[in-house]
Amino acid sequence: MQDIRVERTKQPKAKPADSDRLGFGQYFTDHMFLMNYDAGQGWHDPRIVPYGPLQMDPAAMCLHYGQEVFEGMKAYRGPDGGVVLFRPDRNMARLNLSNERLCIPLIDEALGVEAVKKLVEIDQDWIPQAKDTALYIRPFIIAVDPHLGVHPASQLLFMIILSPVGAYYPEGLNPVKIYVERHYVRAVRGGMGFTKTGGNYAASLKAQDEAEKKGYTQVLWLDGIERKYIEEVGTMNVFFKINGEIVTPALQGSILGGITRLSAIEMLRSWGYTVNERKISLDEVVKSAKDGTLEEAFGTGTAAVISPIGELMVDEDRLIINQGEIGPVAQRLYDTLTDIQNCRIPDPFGWVVRVDQ
Repeated sequence: MQDIRVERTKQPKAKPADSDRLGFGQYFTDHMFLMNYDAGQGWHDPRIVPYGPLQMDPAAMCLHYGQEVFEGMKAYRGPDGGVVLFRPDRNMARLNLSNERLCIPLIDEALGVEAVKKLVEIDQDWIPQAKDTALYIRPFIIAVDPHLGVHPASQLLFMIILSPVGAYYPEGLNPVKIYVERHYVRAVRGGMGFTKTGGNYAASLKAQDEAEKKGYTQVLWLDGIERKYIEEVGTMNVFFKINGEIVTPALQGSILGGITRLSAIEMLRSWGYTVNERKISLDEVVKSAKDGTLEEAFGTGTAAVISPIGELMVDEDRLIINQGEIGPVAQRLYDTLTDIQNCRIPDPFGWVVRVDQ
């Protein structure tokens, strides 16, 4: 593994004074990680340097052709003062899954985890202390060749930046309102829906904007071919509890394989719940909502962890789920996951990784 060079800032920034008003992704810490890739040399010069603007050629290929990938993860401070990560190996494995699809050279996953650990350790004083806060970690890779031509890049930059964050949704753990998108599509099987790349999110902006204008927090996407089967919410995987069975859409190439999704499935099964990853149609959800068998719906993701869904807008039909209240499964998942992440209870799954180990 390559050694990571460290250059500490001589001008540390003032930290946000109010942890309760952090929002999400508005503040950034004193340092960042950088590593270059050049064809013929591979990934090289891993380093931590003071946070600051990049000098980039206007012809950099990421600006014109969208060859980039990213990840999202968090660091937490436990009751003993120690700093921990949640399943960072899974994030680096998923980053390489995205890299492969986007023709980006694979990174050394162990080096990626070590870079996160070292950067978080250096900037650990930025970890907020208020409840439901964390230090958000954004690894990403961009193509920087100064060339206008559509082909895989030969020069890339791997970066990691950190941001102290509060709750992702202003509603907090209160159930969110979701708009079911009928007109636009985000991804299809064979495309890039399973990767974490900016193009997927750019494709969602129009529908998201229209949903927000109607008073809805997020968009629920249907499959891009038949417009029949549920896929995911814009920033979350989605689960439904129907007549005792917990169902989440199967990973078939058009939706993101979330780390929180995986953790929720593993945790639910350990508790004895029946969890099925399968195709689930919008008609099935609508029918179950109307006949009373739809007991709960919730989303999972790094940013929000667990986000209960209290309402689905399907065409002009408002479906209220569990009287608009958080259900017992979503509540238990949220409490247990966040307690494990924050080291408030023992971790029986081995998911938590200490930064100093």
